[in-house]
Amino acid sequence: MLTVPEMGLQGLYISSSPERSPVPSPPGSPRTQESCGIAPLTPSQSPKPEARAPQQASFSVVVAIDFGTTSSGYAFSFASDPEAIHMMRKWEGGDPGVAHQKTPTCLLLTPEGIFHSFGYTARDYYHDLDPEEARDWLYFEKFKMKIHSATDLTLKTQLEAVNGKKMLALEVFAHALRFFKEHALQELREQSECMLEKGAVRWVLTVPAIWKQPAKQFMREAAYLAGLVSREDAEKLLIALEPEAASVYCRKLRLHQLMDLSSRTAGRGRLGERRSIDSSFRHAREQLRRSRHSRTFLVESGVGELWAEMQEGDRYMVADCGGGTVDLTVHQLEQPHGTLKELYKASGGPYGAVGVDLAFEQLLCRIFGEDFIAKFKRQRPAAWVDLTIAFEARKRTAGPHRAGALNISLPFSFIDFYRKQRGHNVETALRRSSVNLVKWSSQGMLRMSCEAMNELFQPTVSGIIQHIEMLLAKPEVQGVKLLFLVGGFAESAVLQHAVQEALGTRGLRVVVPHDVGLTILKGAVLFGQAPGVVRVRRSPLTYGVGVLNRFVPGHHPPEKLLVRDGRRWCTDVFERFVAAEQSVALGEEVRRSYCPARPGQRRVLINLYCCAAEDARFITDPGVRKCGALSLELEPEGCPENTGTSPSRREIRAAMQFGDTEIKVTAVDVSTNRSVRAAIDFLSN
Repeated sequence: MLTVPEMGLQGLYISSSPERSPVPSPPGSPRTQESCGIAPLTPSQSPKPEARAPQQASFSVVVAIDFGTTSSGYAFSFASDPEAIHMMRKWEGGDPGVAHQKTPTCLLLTPEGIFHSFGYTARDYYHDLDPEEARDWLYFEKFKMKIHSATDLTLKTQLEAVNGKKMLALEVFAHALRFFKEHALQELREQSECMLEKGAVRWVLTVPAIWKQPAKQFMREAAYLAGLVSREDAEKLLIALEPEAASVYCRKLRLHQLMDLSSRTAGRGRLGERRSIDSSFRHAREQLRRSRHSRTFLVESGVGELWAEMQEGDRYMVADCGGGTVDLTVHQLEQPHGTLKELYKASGGPYGAVGVDLAFEQLLCRIFGEDFIAKFKRQRPAAWVDLTIAFEARKRTAGPHRAGALNISLPFSFIDFYRKQRGHNVETALRRSSVNLVKWSSQGMLRMSCEAMNELFQPTVSGIIQHIEMLLAKPEVQGVKLLFLVGGFAESAVLQHAVQEALGTRGLRVVVPHDVGLTILKGAVLFGQAPGVVRVRRSPLTYGVGVLNRFVPGHHPPEKLLVRDGRRWCTDVFERFVAAEQSVALGEEVRRSYCPARPGQRRVLINLYCCAAEDARFITDPGVRKCGALSLELEPEGCPENTGTSPSRREIRAAMQFGDTEIKVTAVDVSTNRSVRAAIDFLSN
C-alpha cells in the first residue's frame, strides 16, 4: 500500500517525482502484512483540515439509553416536540412506594446463559434463589467499569459473573441493551404504531468522556449485536459523552431548578434566592436584551434563564460524578445560537461511587479476614449481593453533619457461614479487630459511626476534588464561573459538602440540578435531537500513521536510515493527522489519498498510531503505540483499467473526522467517484 497526503488548495494527491517515490518499509517495521511503506508527498506538516456540514439522518423519535455503572435507564422525545422528554415508566421491583426512573445495572442469565431479567427484577430474583441454586446462575453487576479498566479491550474480552463463571463481555452488554430496546419500543408501540417504522428511531448511548476509542467502538458493536441498529444504518446510533449530555441539559434549566451549594451553606437553601445570581449577571443580561441578537439567542436557542444571563465566551465546568468514574469537561458558551465549545480535553478517573463500595469491602476484610470475604462471595453470591444492597441504602443517608450511627444488616447466611468457618461468631471478630469505629449492635447489625462511614468516602471524594482543582489550574480554563455537579454520586451530601468546602473559597459557584441523577439521561435525549450543539471539541490524543520521508543528514537519526534502490529514506516517521489538545470543529475533515500496492488489490489496511504527546517524531518513540487500523475495501470494477492509468496508481481519497464523539472515516475512489467502504478498527490490536 502506498500513500501520500493531500496538498490542500494545490489539489495535488499523487507525486510523480522520482525523488519522492514511495518505498516499501524494511522488514520488522511495526506494520501489518497488508501494509507497505507510506511516503508523504512532502515532509511538511499536515495541511489544515477542511470542514463540511455533517449530514443528519431523518428520524421521528430519539431514544437515549443512559448505561451507568450502578443504575441505568432510558428516555425519549419526538422530533415534533424535541424538548418534551418522556421518562421511562416506573420499573418493577425496588423499594415500595418509591417511583424509580432508573433501575440497577444488574443482569441475570440462566445457568445455560439465556437472558432472564435485568434491573430490580434480576436483583430480587437472584436474591431469592436458594444458595446452592444461585451458584449456577450468572449474575452481573457494575460490569461497565470492566470496559473502562481493560487495557487490552477486544471483542473477545470476558466478564466474570458473581459466581466466577465467565462470558464474552460483548454478549453481556448486548443482553442489557436488547432489554432496553425492547422495553422502549414496547412503550413507543403503545403510544403510536408509526413510531416503529423502519428507521424511525435514532438511538443514543451514553459513555464517559474519558473512555478511549476502543471502549466507544465496543459499545457500538454491542448495540449492533443487540439489534438497536444495523451496520448499514450506523448513523442512526449516536454515542453521547456523559458530561457533554449533562452540559446540554443544564443549558435548559431555570433558576428554580437548581440548587446553589454556597447559598445552602449560608442557610438560604435553593437558588430561589435569586438576587445571588441575578446580581452577578444583571449587567450581562441588560447587554443581551439590548443587542440585536438577543431575541434570536433567547428564543431560537431555547436556553434557560441562567444561560440567558451569561455573556458570550463565559466558561463553566461540568463534573459528572457517576457510579464508576468522575468525568470533567469545560465548555464555553457561543452566541448567537447557544452552541458549546470544549476548552480542554475530557479528564477524570475511576473515582465514582463504586470506590465507596470497595472501601466498605476492604473494611469487612479487615474485620473478618480477606480469605473469608473472598470465600463467602464465591460460595454465597446471592447473600453477598444482599449485603451490598444493605450497605447501599445506608450509604445514601450518610452526611457530613449526621449525628447518629448507621446500622447495616448482616445476612443470616453471613453470620452462620462465618461461625462455621471460624468457630466463633461475628461479635467476637469485631471485638478482636483493630476497627474501633464499627461495633456489633444488640439487634444483630453492624453499627457504623458517622466517622467510619465518612472515612469510606474520603479516598474517592478526595480524588474527585483533586481532579477538579488540577483542571482549574490549567491556563486554558481560566475564568470558569460555574461548576455543575451532576451524576448519581452528586446526590451524596458528603460529596456536595466536600466540593463546596474545597472550592467555594475560589469564588466558583457550585450548582446542583434538582434532578441531578437524571441530568445525563435527559441531556442525551436533547443531544440526539441536535448533536451539533457541541460545535468544537479537543482531541484527547495525537493520531497519525507511520511514513517514509527523504532522509536529511543531521536532522534524522542515523539508525532510521533506509537505503533502497540508491535512495536514502528515513523510516518510521510519525505523520500526524491531529494533535492532542487540538481544537477540532464538528464536520472538520483531515484528508489523505492512498494507492493500492498492486493491481487487483481488494483491501488496503493502514496502521494508526496515537500518543499523548503533541511533538512525537517517530512511531517508535516512547508513548507512541499502535491503536487501530484504517481499512479500505476496494471493489474490482472500480479499478481504472480502462482509463489508461496504471492500476497501481489508483487513488483512494479518505476523509477522517476527529471532532465528533467518535472518530469517523469516509472514502471515495477518485477515478469512479464511487464511495469506498471505509472503517477504523480499534478493537483488533
